[in-house]
Amino acid sequence: MKVFSHDSAGNKSLINYDNFTFSGGEEHIRFHSPSLLEVVKIEIFERLTDSSKIIRLMMAVDALKRLTSENTPIELVIPYFPYARQDRVCVEGEASGAVVMANFINRLNFSKVTIWDAHSDVSPALIHRVINIEQIALLKQCEELSSRLTNGELTLISPDAGASKKTLKISEQFNGVPEVIQAHKVRNLKTGEIIKTEVLGNVEGKNVLIADDICDGGRTFIELAKVLKNEGALEVSLFITHGIFSKGLDVFTGLIEHIYTTDSFKAANEFKNNTNINLQIIEM
Repeated sequence: MKVFSHDSAGNKSLINYDNFTFSGGEEHIRFHSPSLLEVVKIEIFERLTDSSKIIRLMMAVDALKRLTSENTPIELVIPYFPYARQDRVCVEGEASGAVVMANFINRLNFSKVTIWDAHSDVSPALIHRVINIEQIALLKQCEELSSRLTNGELTLISPDAGASKKTLKISEQFNGVPEVIQAHKVRNLKTGEIIKTEVLGNVEGKNVLIADDICDGGRTFIELAKVLKNEGALEVSLFITHGIFSKGLDVFTGLIEHIYTTDSFKAANEFKNNTNINLQIIEM
């Protein structure tokens, strides 16, 4: 977690703090600042990727409000919104994770909350005073990828129906130059396993770019890349906003040549390279 103060002249400064976890599991935080009473705004940047960080955020907000007598607006930047994929209750007895997390953030009463490329329209609708930075704005920060799309070097592949709207928006932002081809996957409803992947267009002899918001283990993209290669695609690239890559990058070897992602889920230095894959991290 990084915490910054902003003064009236527009200067941004890092606020130092100590934190540790007690033996009983309780999180502790203490800020080291002589005075924050002249600060006009405080900004917190955090990747909420585990439960301890969520508790630490809550402690930080309480401490900062006490230091400022609750008179200074506090903004939150969480590039990856946790529980975004749990935006509906599919089985009776489950919780709606997105609702729970949004309610937690709302209770902290931030003056603004910034997230990147929300998984669906549900999360932004739940969070108070939210700014959702769209995927296309993040993609355009990568000069190489933007140039390849502008020149029509890449055909866009939408991996499933859920990604169609975002994929079409990418093409529109490049004046419709990149062709868009829809893919379709069939799952076993009991196990969740992908049992069939179809590409609804001709990819023979083309360099293609699969675009989506989240890559966890990568099964969707592995199965799709196999079909694309079998149907004659020359080069397969992947643009993912939130690169979790819980199975590592080795699972894509021989299938995907280029991976583009942001530092939303983890810092650039935390990614493990693969000599067979050209990995580019878009740092914001």
